Amino acid sequence: MGKNEKQFVEEITPMEVDFPQWYTDVILKTDLVDYSPVKGFMVIKPYGYAIWENIQSYLDKKFKETGHKNCYFPLLIPESLLNKEAEHVEGFAPEVAWVTHGGKNELSERLCVRPTSETIICSMYSKWLKSYRDLPYLYNQWCSVVRWEKSTRPFLRTSEFLWQEGHTLHETYEEAQEETLQMLNIYKEMCENLLAIPVVTGRKSDREKFAGAEATYTIEALMHDGKALQSGTSHFLGQHFTKAFDIQYSDREGKLAYPYHTSWGVSTRLIGGLIMVHGDNRGLVLPPRVAPIQVVIVPIAAHKGNVMEKVDELYNELKSSIRVEVDDRANYSPGWKFNEWEMKGVPIRIEIGPKDIENNQVVIFRRDTLEKQKVSMDNLKETIEDLLDNIHNTLLSKALEMREKKTYTATNLDEFKNIIENTPGFIKAMWCGDEKCEEKIKEETGATIRCIPFEQENISDKCICCDKQATKMVYFAKAY
Repeated sequence: MGKNEKQFVEEITPMEVDFPQWYTDVILKTDLVDYSPVKGFMVIKPYGYAIWENIQSYLDKKFKETGHKNCYFPLLIPESLLNKEAEHVEGFAPEVAWVTHGGKNELSERLCVRPTSETIICSMYSKWLKSYRDLPYLYNQWCSVVRWEKSTRPFLRTSEFLWQEGHTLHETYEEAQEETLQMLNIYKEMCENLLAIPVVTGRKSDREKFAGAEATYTIEALMHDGKALQSGTSHFLGQHFTKAFDIQYSDREGKLAYPYHTSWGVSTRLIGGLIMVHGDNRGLVLPPRVAPIQVVIVPIAAHKGNVMEKVDELYNELKSSIRVEVDDRANYSPGWKFNEWEMKGVPIRIEIGPKDIENNQVVIFRRDTLEKQKVSMDNLKETIEDLLDNIHNTLLSKALEMREKKTYTATNLDEFKNIIENTPGFIKAMWCGDEKCEEKIKEETGATIRCIPFEQENISDKCICCDKQATKMVYFAKAY
């Protein structure tokens, strides 16, 4: 491998040296994003957007299978609507971007660029809903939102990001609660089955829940550097918003009633999680089911014999069920191409030259294990399909092993601080439920309660902070 061929990888800062710089190097060199003229707003380039499209496609299918329909609500929300739910507006006020002029004319009322759509959607639901026969409302929208962030990093925290937000109304408390947990489970399944990212599921503490929610449920993933990433949330909103926006309907007894409300969403920050869970010092490592390109075919000595003829034949064989590309660029050496596709995280590379054709074989390179093997051209499609499933399972197992290795238990604050400082990761600890203890731990360590997991363990009887009787086991971590 010549120096120029190694250049791609050499320009990526090792993650052990500077993890944030490694992340920035990877997203820029692999052509996922670029910075826009407005600070905090990212341009998602085709390779990055294709990952989002695959996430979108997977989830949209799941949403529709569970009875949800897509719609679209306006980008701009009148200030008076935002102010209707006090807890909600207080939670989002510091991040709101305001529109004050239409052309040269000052507006009579400020309009906010949606930070989330509860208020505009609830105002419409109050117009539409008449009878219990109309329920449930199972609506979702794919859109972007704006939250004016002080510090940003592409995908992880940007002033504008792409997401989906579901907003549903239900006749009973129980139905709404069931919906909230159903959507959380869909997110968990998506993370594991599409992104090969294992997640911890549970409820947020009241301090960390969504502004205006009765309860917020979350999926939490652990990154290479031991920080947590909130990867999706589902909110049980009860009747907070339905009462604030006067959403009423005629119930089964002919009386006016308020429905129960849920909202749930995931965003492009999943792509940041994907990079930080699976990536390595060569660049991206993309799980096959979400990868824009699952297989790249690199011809060797393309000018000789019938190499390109055989490449075209293999491409046509694979393309019906596999996202495959041929790299036949004549101005780059095979070594250069190998390094570029490795950096871009393509799961499988197929090499084929004159000698391979003579032996009715191809050389297959796996991005996850960096292993090469010779494989017969016979039934190549089935071989590749099996291998793609194997790569997904390998990546999921590797990520789970990493998470378990970086999950610790602590029974006192000194032990807790030592772990956070020296071996960051998830820390399982007991908590009394008092917000003062939660605040103290955050102030002293920077760690927050990521979730109160559904699967509880009894590590000790005492709260890690105050030594009073503990009521629940929680996951703490520093987070993005």
